[in-house]
Amino acid sequence: MAETVFSPCLEGMKKVKSEQGDMLTKPFLEVCKLVLPLLDKFGAAMTIVKSDINGNISRLESKYDSNPSRFNYLYSLVQAEVETKTAKSSSSCTNGLLWLTRAMDFLVELFRNLSEHRDWSMSQVCNDSYSKTLKKWHGWIASSSFTVATKLAPDRKKFMEVLGSQGDEIYSDMQKFCTNFSPILEQIHKFLASCGLDNMKSS
Repeated sequence: MAETVFSPCLEGMKKVKSEQGDMLTKPFLEVCKLVLPLLDKFGAAMTIVKSDINGNISRLESKYDSNPSRFNYLYSLVQAEVETKTAKSSSSCTNGLLWLTRAMDFLVELFRNLSEHRDWSMSQVCNDSYSKTLKKWHGWIASSSFTVATKLAPDRKKFMEVLGSQGDEIYSDMQKFCTNFSPILEQIHKFLASCGLDNMKSS
């Protein structure tokens, strides 16, 4: 199988969990980083999303780097903040993980729409993905910025050309990206929900 732009992410996902099935911090953040080049293909439309993802990765990474053995497992970042009652702070790692996971939900939905609805325009793809994922957590300001940004998305044909691979191969990897990443993201949401931390909103 030839490599596609999704290949590095698909490879990285295999390493996200330990043999016992626990989510590992560094490999999870690495997969999120590997998603960033995909966002570049959207041009200016995804600038906000990209800077948001970047900021949250950096926040989680610097906490991990402060004590790699203590924070080897992703959920330990949250548990440490639950113990100190700082998890709900807007600058917490918990908040960072929540918004990072939500941004990844949006991208999974976006690529799912692209592969399943091949007759949809790019704005349909973006708007549907947004309304199914991020919209309910965004306040008016974030929502308005997002709506303006999606108007800058390239048209579908151009975007598929920019992704670089032809035909079914790219759609096949796109679907694998969604199928393999969804359960990982769901597991993080379940964990956050079990701590009562899955419903924080933005302005």
